[in-house]
Amino acid sequence: MDAPLALYRRYRPETFAEVIGQEHVTDPLRHALAANRVNHAYLFSGPRGCGKTTSARILARALNCEQAPVSDPCGECQSCRDLARGGPGSVDVIEIDAASHGGVDDARDLRERAFFAPISSRYKVYIIDEAHMVSPQGFNALLKLVEEPPPHLKFIFATTEPDKVIGTIRSRTHHYPFRLVPPKALGDYLNQLCEAEGVRLEPAALPLVVRAGAGSVRDTLSVLDQLLGGAGPEGVTYDLAVQLLGYTPDSLLDEAVGAFGASDGATVFGVVDKIIESGQDPRRFAEDLLQRLRDLVVLRAVPDALVTGLLDVPGDRAERLQGQATSFGPADLTRMADIVNAALTEFRGATAPRLLLELMCARILVPASDASGVVARVDRLEKRLSMGGVPADQVPVDTRPAPAPSVAAAPPAPQSSAPQASAAQPSSPREAALRQAGAAASAPVAEPDDVPEPPDLPPWDVEEQVGRSAPPEDAAPTLSAPEPPTQPQPQQPQPHQPPSPQPQTQQPRHRPEPPAQQSAPAAPAAGGMGVADVRRLWPEVLEVIKGLRRFTWIMLSQNAQVQALDGQTLTIALVNAGARDSFVASGSAEYVQQALQQVIGVQWRIEAIVDPSVDPRAASTPQPSAPAAQQAAPAPSGQGRGVGAPEAVRQAMREPGSVAPPEDPDLAAHPDDPVVDQGADPEQLLSRELGARVIDEIDHG
Repeated sequence: MDAPLALYRRYRPETFAEVIGQEHVTDPLRHALAANRVNHAYLFSGPRGCGKTTSARILARALNCEQAPVSDPCGECQSCRDLARGGPGSVDVIEIDAASHGGVDDARDLRERAFFAPISSRYKVYIIDEAHMVSPQGFNALLKLVEEPPPHLKFIFATTEPDKVIGTIRSRTHHYPFRLVPPKALGDYLNQLCEAEGVRLEPAALPLVVRAGAGSVRDTLSVLDQLLGGAGPEGVTYDLAVQLLGYTPDSLLDEAVGAFGASDGATVFGVVDKIIESGQDPRRFAEDLLQRLRDLVVLRAVPDALVTGLLDVPGDRAERLQGQATSFGPADLTRMADIVNAALTEFRGATAPRLLLELMCARILVPASDASGVVARVDRLEKRLSMGGVPADQVPVDTRPAPAPSVAAAPPAPQSSAPQASAAQPSSPREAALRQAGAAASAPVAEPDDVPEPPDLPPWDVEEQVGRSAPPEDAAPTLSAPEPPTQPQPQQPQPHQPPSPQPQTQQPRHRPEPPAQQSAPAAPAAGGMGVADVRRLWPEVLEVIKGLRRFTWIMLSQNAQVQALDGQTLTIALVNAGARDSFVASGSAEYVQQALQQVIGVQWRIEAIVDPSVDPRAASTPQPSAPAAQQAAPAPSGQGRGVGAPEAVRQAMREPGSVAPPEDPDLAAHPDDPVVDQGADPEQLLSRELGARVIDEIDHG
């Protein structure tokens, strides 16, 4: 009894309709055959096992079919039967393996035989497989024949490396690139073959077979053929596929991922020990773990990926993936995937793979061991603070009841939403969170309605008046009420003025309030920063840059100004194109990013533009956010109730502001100072630090 043929030979397609995953190639070829517009030479390229040689044979059958021109061979005529699967073949369709027949002598022999007419078919077709193995001399010998062949001659070149085919040959052919077959189409095809073979294939084992084939139909059928040969009465099971293909079982991957989410080092290193003791390849475990992390990243970014088919996994595994995805944040998953991906490159040629695997797990377990781990933590905290809340363990809780005198001494605030709308926007997400926590803690305190309304006072007088009746500072800490709507301090604030001696008349409790939009300037979105905030903090940023790189500090303090903030992009305007080019060429944007990270805690992209109207002196000092007249005017009655402002704010509002003169960068220079880079070439120094380049040289001799 003869052994059956391999699956990829038994199920080789005989028509273009049976070729899967290559519709971008088969459809144009069928249209060309039906319209009798077939070219004299074709070039089929693509990965191995994707259908290049099979399509070439189908094209030859369709060309020599007795019912031509047809899009698909009829399968009934003599030519179609000779070229069918398992047929004897045709003398007019010649297949040549260029790997062993790629010399110039073989090309000359082909050229001499090509001029003879076909024996029993309409065309003589040459299928040259592995065409990239033909030598340049062989291609040059075929060049004239491929360019002007006789009417009965057709060429079909098949190759995996089309770039190695010389351009003169490639330009005289119609090039059709083949692609790897998508996993979905390949999985459906495997199910059809298993039904035809009468073998059961477990759904959990199907993704492993598709993954082992890597998109190649021939490789996938070879893997399936191996599994079918070793399958028992129950068919191809998941355990059989894992053992034969060498993949890591899902149980170990689930255990490892769960331990990473719980920071359980004992369980993680226990999984590593199980992998080594069972004889599995550590590199294969890292590859499987990276694949699992990829699924979690996709599921975290696209919650309905399992429903839309973006992830093709069995039902029980889908539930486990959903549970694991909720245990990590996007930054954590991407950081873990980066660590595993970097470790895979270290496994090549490693003499101690277990040690590398344990080091990889240790890096994952210690989030702050590298810069990416710190950034992941900062991102989580900033996101939580920008949403208006802080962790529960970071909010101080006041269990002591508030003293009664402080309630009576504090001037009551009108019960209206206008003061809240006109309050100053917080300068940071953390300040907004603390204000929200203070408002929540002070909400249960009721205010008596019969307390008369005091006259409007400046915010600092209200703070002093409340401070006199407040409990001593050494008492237990209490949560403060929302802070006053203080505005940024002007450069020269008005001195403290007592209230004008106007007759004080008691006003009704519920009086009309001005619209919120008239009492407060427009503020950036909640949890974000505006360009005004960045300009206010710009002097601090310049001080940090001064410590990092003096050249960048001099350039920004004398030639640059913050222009705009668009999402995650900070635009810096420089006075001329030379300053902008020097800023870009010297890599100063990296130092600006480091300074912004230290001062504000953000990671923005820096973009430099040219704006001749830039005033660098205005950029180096904080700018007031409102006119001076509006700053000097007393706050409205409903807005001067900022109880609980920090002492630093009250002190800054009492003292007049002072603007520090710009610092001279050469003030500390001395004639006896050593010269930096004495041995460096001046041209190299100017090019490296200022981005200059030599335009022309003048000979003064």
